[in-house]
Amino acid sequence: MAVATVTTLPLEPWKPLKKKPLPAGLPREWYITHNRRLKAMRLAIALMDSGVYGPSQADDATIHSAAERLGLHAPSHITCRMVRTLLRR
Repeated sequence: MAVATVTTLPLEPWKPLKKKPLPAGLPREWYITHNRRLKAMRLAIALMDSGVYGPSQADDATIHSAAERLGLHAPSHITCRMVRTLLRR
C-alpha cells in the first residue's frame, strides 16, 4: 500500500501589496463605506487569528479590544455589525 507524503512549500516573508489611489469623483458615502469595509475585514481577520470564529463570540467589547491591539480607532456599531457578518460567512 502506497503512503502519501505531504510536501509543504517554504513560507515566504509577508510583503505588503502596492497601494493604489482610490478613484476620484465618487460620492463621499462611497469612500466612507469602502474604508469601513476594509476596517471590518482587518478586524475579522484579527479576531479569527485570536480564536474568535463565530459572531456569537464577537461582542462589541471583543471587537473594540481587537481594534485597540491593531492600533485602529474604536469601531462604530455599524462596523461591529459588519465584522459579525463577515464572521458568519
